[in-house]
Amino acid sequence: MAMSRAMIIVRKVRQVHVALRLLLGLQSFQMQTRPQSLGTTSTMAPQVFFITGTSTAFGNELVKKCLKEGDKVVATAQNSSKLHFDGTTKDNYLAVDLDVTDQRARSSVDKAFDAATKQFGRIDVVCNNAGYGLAGEFESVTEEQSRKQMEVNFFGLLKVTRRAMKIMRETNKPAGGKIQQVTSIGGQRGVPFFSIYCASKWAVEGLTEAINKELKPEWNINFTCIEPGGFRTDWAGRSMEFEDAKEPAYDHLNARETMSKRNGTQVGDPIQGARAMWDIAKMEDPPLRICIGSDAYQGVQDKIKTYSELYPKYEKLSKSTDYPKGR
Repeated sequence: MAMSRAMIIVRKVRQVHVALRLLLGLQSFQMQTRPQSLGTTSTMAPQVFFITGTSTAFGNELVKKCLKEGDKVVATAQNSSKLHFDGTTKDNYLAVDLDVTDQRARSSVDKAFDAATKQFGRIDVVCNNAGYGLAGEFESVTEEQSRKQMEVNFFGLLKVTRRAMKIMRETNKPAGGKIQQVTSIGGQRGVPFFSIYCASKWAVEGLTEAINKELKPEWNINFTCIEPGGFRTDWAGRSMEFEDAKEPAYDHLNARETMSKRNGTQVGDPIQGARAMWDIAKMEDPPLRICIGSDAYQGVQDKIKTYSELYPKYEKLSKSTDYPKGR
């Protein structure tokens, strides 16, 4: 009787062991197959990314991330022959020259998209990353510098966006795609020394929000404004442009000195920033806006707080301009 009970116990222990092994095996399988990214993700099948401004910073790191994850990449730059990435083949990579300020009838924007669709047949994600920073007091920056800033950061992005939408709607089968507009926390808050830069990014934010309200659901096109804070990239270093001549009245400010002190101390890691951008691209339903970087997040929270206090304060005046009800 004692032996029979012992055998029953042994049998039950073995059954528990088998169950545990099956459970652990299932968990291990789930861990291996679960996408290692943040947010709700869509299919992890390889996608075709079209990325502008890939010579340095976010664009460069995003290309590396996409290739590492098995996606296909169209990497664009003003001189794409200087681009070099590990693990590229003709099946997963295409480098193309692109100057977003090209004004010709058939611009380099058109040529780049034509080359991309010819090689890969479709474009799933467009990342509008090309741009630069212009620093200096408002009165120190010339009109020529201001127009150039808008030409690159706004009108260049506009051209890429327009062509991307057409391809995602008419060429992609099934239709659809995601368009990422890399703006800035400066697209939500005014930043000293960056009045024109902020204007270019606010313009992109407004453009994108308006476009997003014009889309048909069946086009399946998603827009996201990605608003980075400070990251340790070339943006604040050798890629930065400064005012031509300082207005003497601004002897209390020094853009070059301020940016020199900030450069290299930013909290943001560009590799992690690119990873976040890739994560956003893989979301099933990406948000219209998202900031990356703890400083950017705090900046947006501060702006929300300012708005929540400012507008209610003048609610009576704001509402006093309407016609009487019923008229």
